[in-house]
Amino acid sequence: MSDAGTITLVESFPDAATYRSLRVETGLSPKSHEAAERGLANTLYGVSLVKADEVIGMGRVVGDNGTVFAIVDIAVRRDHQGQGLGKRIMAALDAWLRANAPASAYVMLIADGEAKHLYAQFGFADTAPASISMAYVARGPVADS
Repeated sequence: MSDAGTITLVESFPDAATYRSLRVETGLSPKSHEAAERGLANTLYGVSLVKADEVIGMGRVVGDNGTVFAIVDIAVRRDHQGQGLGKRIMAALDAWLRANAPASAYVMLIADGEAKHLYAQFGFADTAPASISMAYVARGPVADS
């Protein structure tokens, strides 16, 4: 797929095992195999960064494909962070959204920490205090491996 030094952006999302592994490796919350299989099937658009046939980054768009879209699962392996790869992922997702989302669609994401500066480069703005993000985990921690 690519040579040892080249990082290629591929317009496809990793399989469930790779997705789960990369989430944990990059500090995102773990997901069960069942959750990953069910969720990934609903990806509207996803990309992977591949180096030497190994996925080192990912990001995807989910939603109802009309009124609302969410950018999720942006992750870059820790040993490849700080090289602009998150921006490369976001640029691909943003380009797809601008070409495919209806003009009135609401596009959202949750920014963790300093990632908000990356997302601001693509037009995302803090919605507080008018809106705040709220969430819960359905049934607690992941037990399977």
